[in-house]
Amino acid sequence: MLDISTLILLATVFLGISYISASVGLGGGSCYTAIMAALGLPPLSIPLISLSLNLVVTSAASYQFIRHHHASWRLITPFLVTSLPMAYLGGSLQLPKRWFYAILLASLLLVVFRIFFLRSVKVRWNITGTKKLIVSMIAGTALGFIAGVVGIGGGIYLVPLIIILGLGNEKQAASSGAIFIWLNSLTGMISRLQHHDVEILNYLTLIVAVFLGGMAGGFIGATSLKPQMMQKILGIIIIVAVILLIPRLL
Repeated sequence: MLDISTLILLATVFLGISYISASVGLGGGSCYTAIMAALGLPPLSIPLISLSLNLVVTSAASYQFIRHHHASWRLITPFLVTSLPMAYLGGSLQLPKRWFYAILLASLLLVVFRIFFLRSVKVRWNITGTKKLIVSMIAGTALGFIAGVVGIGGGIYLVPLIIILGLGNEKQAASSGAIFIWLNSLTGMISRLQHHDVEILNYLTLIVAVFLGGMAGGFIGATSLKPQMMQKILGIIIIVAVILLIPRLL
């Protein structure tokens, strides 16, 4: 359990992250997880807290996408078929600290690569429908497992993949990403609550903070910054956390 001053500071930071994340259709799980790991929170607690925060931030976005019929269930179902069971499996595991930090570090480095080196998705794979289905299911397997193990929802990987595969446009990709994060976070969270003893209510302050930030980002939007700039801000936060995290693997 964090002391009150650290908890308030963390809540303030997470409020800002959730605002930025929601405004670009993400949950912010990679940032939450990276920061909590850098601060030395127990590896058993980090994924559950991060998944809970993801769930809160993406709830409003998912509801709006479904309400306005932007969500394409045909598009997202192949990913969910494999990701949800793997999110549950990942959530049930209690990995050694070193393995947890190694998987987390690799996941965060991929996020950084996605933000800074895959800024615009111009590549298109000219493959058949069957191969697209196979790639979607394989990707769902990996992203679901990562969600359950370390608490990263996977939307930041999924959105460009949908565009690369030619499965949908940017709006459909964003809506699919939000719903994907929500469902994977819910599944991973249920699994962790069943298999691990973590007092999630101790972190209620963080949940309230991201709820407020997510609502503001989702409904108002950050008009002063471009989406690419917002993602870069998230990327810089992750890079700092990664630098602080590396010594835990040495």
